[in-house]
Amino acid sequence: MTKRTFSCGCLLLIILLGSCAARRDLVYFSDLANTVSVNDLQGQDVRIRQNDIVSVSMNSSSPESDLLFANNKNVSADGTAKREGYRVNKEGMIHMPLIGDFKIEGMTIEQADSAIAAKLSKQVKNPVVDVQIINFKITVIGEVNKPSSFLIPDEKVNVLEALGLAGDMTVYGKRERVLVIRSEGGGKTIRKLNLNNKEVLSSPYFYLKQNDIVYVEPDRSKAVEYSQNTRLMPLVTAAISALAVLAAVLLRR
Repeated sequence: MTKRTFSCGCLLLIILLGSCAARRDLVYFSDLANTVSVNDLQGQDVRIRQNDIVSVSMNSSSPESDLLFANNKNVSADGTAKREGYRVNKEGMIHMPLIGDFKIEGMTIEQADSAIAAKLSKQVKNPVVDVQIINFKITVIGEVNKPSSFLIPDEKVNVLEALGLAGDMTVYGKRERVLVIRSEGGGKTIRKLNLNNKEVLSSPYFYLKQNDIVYVEPDRSKAVEYSQNTRLMPLVTAAISALAVLAAVLLRR
């Protein structure tokens, strides 16, 4: 074997090893060529569910009645929260001053505002009601920098905002395989989102609902890197590099 043949073989081996790693697209919406406008999907408003904790505040022409809603009662959001609210029971109802049991399950926030105000107007003059879900929680796990659960104060958050709360994906996160796990209809649904594709903006899972879980799948390269069977890979790579340097030196002679 000549020196030239030996060196060419080493260089070819290095090229082959370098080409084994699959190319990955780390850019969100990489297929977005121009500005895209997407309307919010109809029917995607957050609706109140069983076990939600809602804060109900009221302003009216009656200061005495307002005091009844000044401090919500019964259940706090996390045991230490300053704001407290009413838990929606299995019948979909909450129990409030002046009107007693009131069914709120299935309503949007705006619908609940109007329905409670209409009910209170029979006893209170000019009531203005503000309803909020104070235990609206999402969880982000997997290949993100700060996996955790997050309370959302305004009941509206999308997948990108959720990833931002979690410190964004790590370099191992697969942007084309982000799973949203949602509880609905007595069961769970799992939907895969491809954040390299602009069509995800129109997905009913792009905006999250209470108790959604976002899971970012890891790339296979992470499993290879942390596999016990590949602990010798750095030594092999170093040896090949040394051979390549030696071959280059020999060629110069």
